[in-house]
Amino acid sequence: MAEYLWDKNEADTLNEGIEELVYRSNLLGADRSVANFGGGNTSMKTTETNFKGEKIDVMWVKGSGSDLATMGEKHFTGLKVDDINPLIEREEMSDEDMVKYLSHCMIDSTHPRSSIETLLHAFLPFKHVDHTHPDAIISVCCADNGKEIAKEIFGDRFVWVPYVRPGFKLSKIIAEGVQQNPQADLVLMEKHGLVTWGETSQESYNKTIEVIQEAENYIQQKQEDTKNFGGQKVEGLRQDEREVILSEVLPVIRGAVSEDEKMLLTYADDKEVLEFVNSVDAKSLSQVGAACPDHLVHTKRVPLFIEWDPKKDSKLKLIQLIKSGITNFKDEYKQYFEANQNPGDEIFDPSPRVILIPGVGMVNTGKSLKMAKVSGDLYHRAIAVMKGSTTLGNFISLNESESYSIEYWPLELYKLSLAPAEAEFSRKVALVTGGAGGIGGATCEHFARDGAHVVVADINLEGAQKVAQGLEEKYGTGRAAAIKMDVTKEEEVTEAVRQTVLQYGGLDIIVNNAGLASSSPFEDTTVDKWDLNMNVLVKGYFLVAREAFKLMKEQGIGGNMVFVGSKNSVYAGKNAAAYSTAKAAEVHLARTIAADGGAYGIRVNSVLPDAVIQGSAIWDSKWKEERAASYGIEPDQLEEHYRKRTILNVNILPSDIAESIAFFASSKAEKTTGCMITVDGGVPAAFTR
Repeated sequence: MAEYLWDKNEADTLNEGIEELVYRSNLLGADRSVANFGGGNTSMKTTETNFKGEKIDVMWVKGSGSDLATMGEKHFTGLKVDDINPLIEREEMSDEDMVKYLSHCMIDSTHPRSSIETLLHAFLPFKHVDHTHPDAIISVCCADNGKEIAKEIFGDRFVWVPYVRPGFKLSKIIAEGVQQNPQADLVLMEKHGLVTWGETSQESYNKTIEVIQEAENYIQQKQEDTKNFGGQKVEGLRQDEREVILSEVLPVIRGAVSEDEKMLLTYADDKEVLEFVNSVDAKSLSQVGAACPDHLVHTKRVPLFIEWDPKKDSKLKLIQLIKSGITNFKDEYKQYFEANQNPGDEIFDPSPRVILIPGVGMVNTGKSLKMAKVSGDLYHRAIAVMKGSTTLGNFISLNESESYSIEYWPLELYKLSLAPAEAEFSRKVALVTGGAGGIGGATCEHFARDGAHVVVADINLEGAQKVAQGLEEKYGTGRAAAIKMDVTKEEEVTEAVRQTVLQYGGLDIIVNNAGLASSSPFEDTTVDKWDLNMNVLVKGYFLVAREAFKLMKEQGIGGNMVFVGSKNSVYAGKNAAAYSTAKAAEVHLARTIAADGGAYGIRVNSVLPDAVIQGSAIWDSKWKEERAASYGIEPDQLEEHYRKRTILNVNILPSDIAESIAFFASSKAEKTTGCMITVDGGVPAAFTR
């Protein structure tokens, strides 16, 4: 149920005007059952002082590409009312002319382009106007008997507008409808949404919530005697069973939808989703079309529905159905594009954004975790609408031509153009072992800064969580995850990779960086010390690389591994037999994996640092004292000792190593594998030869 969120005490602290408009907009956007991500728009008409000191009538309206839930003052556009008003006299106006005209009405050229539906707000003679896409209202507007249902709910208080794509024509139809029906206090837009208004910001907000609640109450009463979606057809699986299946099929899906550009995946298996995908009518309903025009860009016109019964069919059959289903979906999307395209249109990625699997749930794809979640959130809204519409009558949607005209509408595409440019590691998932340490933390930071989604893996979970939290605060929710992993324990490595799949859908980059070090004269090297080095630096690197290799091979879209070796990988360090031998084995392991991985597009390279003391847990251990003793100096002299022995007379920092790791993982090194880079400031004894 939509709830009243208006807080009078908070609202009273706001300046009357734009601050109150921001507050109202944020409240409407806070409930996604009221306003979709990026959808809906709000406005306010007021008086402002222009640059000449004159009082002018201004309408503030949501700027294109912003989201009601998060927008601030900078996301609104101010337009001169007197310049807009004459447009109501026109009979028609193209989108291009409308956008150009409105650009001349702006009171400040630095404001964002105004909403697609600016004229809807301008032509209505009310101070405050709200346009939203509430589930309950769209349920009415997407029912084949919606207008009759609306009469039962609202009497003669509404204006019903047949579906018209947003723009000049729709705005004028709404204005004329309201003018001809002075008793109306709301507009219902077929297959689209709701318009309400008020003389104050609070009055407009209250009206929106009141109207939604009226529709919700009506639908809920009807649902008491209705079998949702025709009743259950497929028996659901337990959560643990669903996760096992998802961990196996998500990489398959990711590979299949990432043919042109990599995608990240999310999944949902909540009660609402399972009720729908397990139902009798799920397949037929899902193929009717989008529940709202605003959904199309993020969900496409229809989802991919996999006809699979977990109680009768095998996982192997599911994988086969997914592969063939995605192939067929792409072919059908290309046909849809070719049948409806306009000159100059360029086809979007044809892969599905929503995949429905009975017994398992919903999988969503997107260029980032955020956008995959947006796709999922919008399809949750679609499920709610279909549930409501089928309670009232039959669910209807935009036809194919109407859908295409929204999906490839230049004004809708403009919103997408506002997104920031993608970075080197956008769409990539990177797992870094030893991620809580100096080199690991710097590497995680570098990847996240350049667009990657990062899994911080470390035996020290608290440290990993701290790194991940810092990355999310800096780069956004969902950009990092922390996982506890002891690289010497096969079950923990396997589980870490599985959790990465469940979190992001797959894996593109691993950095084998977890480490330790020990130093002692050869004759004093114990078996325990030898085994410890071999377990962490050889066995551990093997386990992580093996599990990642299997996953990357399953995805079929290549992959990248970077091993963090050491100067000692190629130079026999004094009093470091166990460590040096393990590090040598480590980089040779990397080369063998490179030889095996080439056929699958899996590149493997090594970075060989030396004496990276800053932020290192290793150098806070006995290793520092042991290495100082081997050189006959005090521990606090060690950093200076290492600097002076380099040709470049420099100290090596974690960020230096992260830079080289990122290079190997990047497109700049896409034709390099089996290679080593030494980052040590120049130690002649360690020159590769």
